[in-house]
Amino acid sequence: MVQAQLMQERIRQTLLVVDDRPDNLESMEALLDGGDWLLRCVDSGEAALQCLLEEDVGLVLLDVQMPHMDGFEVARLMRGNPRTRFTPIIFVSAIAQSEDAVLKGYARGAVDFMLKPFDPKVLRRKIHALLEHERHRHELLQLTRQLDGARAFNASVLDNAAEGIMVVGEDGLIRFANPTMAQMLCCSVAELQGSAMLTHLLAPHSDGEWQQSEFYRHWQRNQSYRLHDASLRTRGGECVPVALSCSPLPGEQRAMVVLALDMSVVRNLHAQLESLAVTDALTGLLNRRGFQQALEAAIARTERSGQGLAVLYLDLDGFKRINDSLGHDTGDLLLRRVAEQLKACLRTYDALARMGGDEFIAIFDSLGHPEDAARVAEKLIEQVSVRQSLNGIEVTVGASVGIACYPECGQTVDGLLRAADMAMYEAKRAGRQQYRFFSPEMNGRARSRLMLEESMRSAIEQEDFFLVYQPQIHLDSGRLRGFEALLRWQHPVAGTVAPNVFIPLLEETRLINRLGDWIFRKGIEQRIGMSQYFADDLVLSLNVSPVQFGMPQLVDDLQRILEQQQLNPAQLEVEVTEGALMQDLETTREQLRQLRLLGVKIAIDDFGTGYSSLAYLRHFELDTLKIDRLFIANMLDSPRDAAVVSTIIDLGRNLGLEVIAEGVETLAQRDWLVEHRCPIMQGFLVAPGLAAADAQRFPAQLDWEALPLRSKPAH
Repeated sequence: MVQAQLMQERIRQTLLVVDDRPDNLESMEALLDGGDWLLRCVDSGEAALQCLLEEDVGLVLLDVQMPHMDGFEVARLMRGNPRTRFTPIIFVSAIAQSEDAVLKGYARGAVDFMLKPFDPKVLRRKIHALLEHERHRHELLQLTRQLDGARAFNASVLDNAAEGIMVVGEDGLIRFANPTMAQMLCCSVAELQGSAMLTHLLAPHSDGEWQQSEFYRHWQRNQSYRLHDASLRTRGGECVPVALSCSPLPGEQRAMVVLALDMSVVRNLHAQLESLAVTDALTGLLNRRGFQQALEAAIARTERSGQGLAVLYLDLDGFKRINDSLGHDTGDLLLRRVAEQLKACLRTYDALARMGGDEFIAIFDSLGHPEDAARVAEKLIEQVSVRQSLNGIEVTVGASVGIACYPECGQTVDGLLRAADMAMYEAKRAGRQQYRFFSPEMNGRARSRLMLEESMRSAIEQEDFFLVYQPQIHLDSGRLRGFEALLRWQHPVAGTVAPNVFIPLLEETRLINRLGDWIFRKGIEQRIGMSQYFADDLVLSLNVSPVQFGMPQLVDDLQRILEQQQLNPAQLEVEVTEGALMQDLETTREQLRQLRLLGVKIAIDDFGTGYSSLAYLRHFELDTLKIDRLFIANMLDSPRDAAVVSTIIDLGRNLGLEVIAEGVETLAQRDWLVEHRCPIMQGFLVAPGLAAADAQRFPAQLDWEALPLRSKPAH
């Protein structure tokens, strides 16, 4: 650090030349340019003083005779300023000066007086010598300041340390004691210095000589010595419980340093920590532990009074988006604001806690009716949902609230917490920014959900999931376009689990991320197995969930698997829902661009059911639109659905996209699609999802006349 500062000082070394005649300045600049200094030239005394105030100048070559302010006056003003008091000055004059003038120059602080003409070599050597001298002076001044600062810092640390500090010599006498040590023993530092350390020790009791004490023995062995339950005696004879730590100083010191921690302070600190243990550090509200204690006390009061009690569990809607986009500091600021808003809605004796993250919980006792809790919940939601300015940015969050009443929803702290938590999640599933009371049905759904989630985790580990393949057929020729891979789950006890049951839960729990790589790998592996049975243009369609589509490593993972399996990317199609595409338009565009660069096809699944805008659709890089099965199922009976299907077919044709009708189950539906020039279909009419072995035996081209009419499958 010091060396870096000194190097910087060398870089700033400046040589200032002052002369009122331009030809003299030009001559001096030609003479002195190219040296290891920064050359500055000015034409007046005033300009010289201004330069000296703005820059660090190492040496001044000063002309004597100048208008307005001569060199002697400049030198006098320099010596009167602390900044330039010691800056070396060489007077330079072209006119012979009297002895009085030369002496006057030296009296003004000049280090030399040179008459023109002079030897350039002599001048440069003098400049080098004086700049080096000035440099050494600056370095010495810098080192002196640092040394003084270090001394002052060390003295300040010792004087202000919370622990008592003593230096005890090998003779057992105290050489040094800091103010804290003297204050602990109720005496002055002067009274401690020169006294025997053992005379201040109350426990452990020691009547022997210093050389027989454990302090001395450990010092001789160059070992540290610690006593956690020692006691010191004050000048008034009182006992101070302390923890002592003794460590030998370097050998030439012939002493040890003794640190004494006042344990009475520690006991006070423990009491403070106990208080902090029930308080949330960010908001100042109760934390989970403090809330549990408050709820236990509230339940006890309610049992005595017979009045009502409710627990309100509140979770912020949209907090993660703000926290991720604006940063954790802004998120913390928002949480503190919400805490203040919630407190403003409560009575002074109501308990409010932050359970962690963006979850808050409140206790309301002395309630006459459960409806009172509902009114409070509405007030909390309204208060939190106002627009707020965070560091100049306007944001809005919402709140979902779950309500659990005692004793109907639970008779213990854990029971009430669990019930309120379930009710809060029910409020979120119902659309957010509302409240829900706990009901027994919620408990049953929660248990079923938990069991299903655990079964899914086991199924992933035991590979109980598998893929089936539904054919996609060109309507004009019956030629096989490809297969869509569909995920299925065969539960060892419950049997087949419907996809609309387990797929949403996979996405909600983000377990789909663990399955995604397996789906890609297994689907591509089985597509490779079909290569000997079908043409190279056979397309395999794989579904990508919104969670997967938002992952930044999606394209890299897919590319790695394609390279490992050696599948042509053009033989793979990725299906994404409208909702996934509209989550983040910039991210969507970039993700689609990367997929197209990889060479895979891209399809929008369930088109028409989402909320994408046609204005955005024209900017997306797509290959295929898939018409949702609900429109296909109703189009023969509903003119509105028929109009939607017809419009999507025309839209795809005009945008140069393939259009696939999903869920075709009757010949009448197929005939309508043929009439309206839909190019491709898939559905139970042709085949359900087929195992990989059955898919390999599927004909490459169908004979529509020989196609059997299949019955509609049970859903």
